Amino acid sequence: MVKFCFPLCRNMDRAREILELKTGGLVVWSKKDTHVVYRGSSYNSSLKPCQKKHSENAHVVDTSLHVNDVKPEGKTALSCIQQDEVTQAENSSMHEFTGENLKLQSVFGTLFERETDRLLNGLGPRFVDWWWPKPLPVDADLLPEVVPGFMTPYRCCPPHVKPKLTDDELTSLRKFARYLPTHFALGRNTRLQGLANAMIKLWEKSPIAKIAVKLGIPNTNDKLMARELEHLTGGVLILRNKFFILFYRGKDFLPSEVANLVLARERELERCQLHEEGARCKPINSRYEVDEIIATSSSGTFSEFKHMTTKYGTICNETKDFDIQMETEKEKLQRELEREERRLFILKKKIARSAKELSRLNSEWEPTEQCIDLEMITEEERQCLRKIGLKVNKILMLGRRGIFDGVIGNMHLHWKHREIVKVITMQKTVSQVNYTARQLEVESGGILIAIEKLRKGYAIILYRGKTISVR
Repeated sequence: MVKFCFPLCRNMDRAREILELKTGGLVVWSKKDTHVVYRGSSYNSSLKPCQKKHSENAHVVDTSLHVNDVKPEGKTALSCIQQDEVTQAENSSMHEFTGENLKLQSVFGTLFERETDRLLNGLGPRFVDWWWPKPLPVDADLLPEVVPGFMTPYRCCPPHVKPKLTDDELTSLRKFARYLPTHFALGRNTRLQGLANAMIKLWEKSPIAKIAVKLGIPNTNDKLMARELEHLTGGVLILRNKFFILFYRGKDFLPSEVANLVLARERELERCQLHEEGARCKPINSRYEVDEIIATSSSGTFSEFKHMTTKYGTICNETKDFDIQMETEKEKLQRELEREERRLFILKKKIARSAKELSRLNSEWEPTEQCIDLEMITEEERQCLRKIGLKVNKILMLGRRGIFDGVIGNMHLHWKHREIVKVITMQKTVSQVNYTARQLEVESGGILIAIEKLRKGYAIILYRGKTISVR
């Protein structure tokens, strides 16, 4: 009975295949993450499972050797050689048994498996302990760590094509890679030249290389793997996590044959350029004697300036320069004066319009008449309300607009929660403050308690009364 843990417990069909392949037994019962393996009636404990297939051939050879032992001593050397050949055949058959099984399975597999096997043939040995469904990926840990003469492949981007991937292209490549088979299984962090060489060969057939990170191996670091492979191959990393690493070959990738042709043409072009440069520099280095006297032009010289001044006179003098500067300043001042006059005219129009609107509002405004039946309060109540008003922290500021409907509305809002309202005004004269206090008393319907002088401005304390109706 064999019980499997992660990751094989997630794919019990693959676990059954691996178990039967490596033990030679037969799974007779399975439940959840457990398999029961039957060894079979012909099980031989002295032979390994992969040797059972060749036991009959070995038995025949042993019989022939036993018959040859009766022969003379001169033939003992021949029998020893034959025995060594049989032993070597058995050992080679042990190593080839797994490969033969994989070849048979690839022949009878699905079309997807056969195409993937054809794609991965020649890249390296397969990872037999693969926990996902077939096809089996290449075991990257068995590839050589160092490849002699390995170099990052030559890249050349087609004309009018940007090598950088856009966001839409990156998204489409990730979606496309979701349905691709896994090409490599990797558990080593560094020294990945063999894997990089295999990826370059794979990119000639497939645009994306899909690498799975082996599970259960300590100290695996997908970040180091991706950085090493990106440096060695020059590909584009499109996805990296703790399970998979995806590399795109890039828009500037060239197959090996095409890259060799491009490099050969570039070397030929460089040779032609060097030849042309040498031919161009040869006559420059050689010196020739010229008998002809080259005529020089007088344009821009002092002699031309003297000729022009004698013919047309002086271009300008100091007085003329001063007159030009004065005219320029006058023009500037005239323009500035016109601009300021325009601003003054607009300002006067605005003032006249505001005065007209204010006079209209004043003519329409009628002060509220004070109620004849006023509520009476005693002096003791007035002093008590005055002390309460001075201690009130919630105040109402009276702005420069004076008294209007918003101020009266705010006073009634204060009176909803408290009996006293304290109004702060910044008026300077006492007469203005008294007039404002009387107006607030009349308009609000409250009772004026006191007018107190503060450090800045005055405080007007108003009592809502017992019979007032709060709006």
